[in-house]
Amino acid sequence: MPVLKIGLPSGSLQESTLNLFAKAGYRIRVSHRSYTPSIDDPELEGLFLRAQEIAHYVERGILDVGLTGQDWILEHDADVIEIAELQYSKATAQAAHWVIAVPEDSPIKTVKDLQGKRIATELVNGTRNYLRDRGIEAEVEFSWGSTEAKVRVPGLVDAIAEITETGSSLRANKLRIVDTISETTPRFFANRSAWENPWKREKAQNIATLLLGAFHAEDKVGLKMNVERGNLDQVVKLLPALNNPTISSLLNGNWVAIEVIVDERVVRDIIPQLKKVGAEGIIEYPLNKVIY
Repeated sequence: MPVLKIGLPSGSLQESTLNLFAKAGYRIRVSHRSYTPSIDDPELEGLFLRAQEIAHYVERGILDVGLTGQDWILEHDADVIEIAELQYSKATAQAAHWVIAVPEDSPIKTVKDLQGKRIATELVNGTRNYLRDRGIEAEVEFSWGSTEAKVRVPGLVDAIAEITETGSSLRANKLRIVDTISETTPRFFANRSAWENPWKREKAQNIATLLLGAFHAEDKVGLKMNVERGNLDQVVKLLPALNNPTISSLLNGNWVAIEVIVDERVVRDIIPQLKKVGAEGIIEYPLNKVIY
């Protein structure tokens, strides 16, 4: 039986990645004592690695496909095939950002003030490229961890380049953002040789379709309702549909059934309005996947 080897991120992205795969239909069981999870698809063989390493192993062909942030693909200049962008992170559905940060009382106010300074980060190449593009010469050193703490210790470093989603951790450490280096989102990508294999390519594309469908469904719900034909136009005007709503005739010819997909955040506002203009039997239901 052919097998597709997939690299999955451990650490901060692990839980959100497992949740997304579960919504896509893949049950992945993780043992704290093993890097190899159990996947309920015999055609998939998984391996958990640090997000920073996955692009490297996919490029080398140790893995056929992988999922990690675009930042780490660029950091390693990995020659891989991007299949899909998945805009999720450990805390939000928004892109994460790499930023230059300094203590709140630091004299560094702008990018130009980084000239001749020392910066600690895990994103060494990305930070160096950012500084070079702006004509800034500074020392960029690799940080093995606890990056936010290093800039608080006098004499260690003058600034850090760190990834953030909401900025809450930086604020908690009394750090101030000077500038944004780049934004990043997770990418699903393939080794070039694996991509040339028809079976592996189709398998990877099918996984991408299901993952994207699960992601697109996360902030949407379905609505069903019955509407008297005389009120149909007023009801339809209230529906911010993904596409045109599905309208079906009922046995009683004066009534129709409407089904539509809407953003979950607007449901609490539009359901009372729908009821006011004559919608009845309104049902809201969750969605697992939305395939465009």
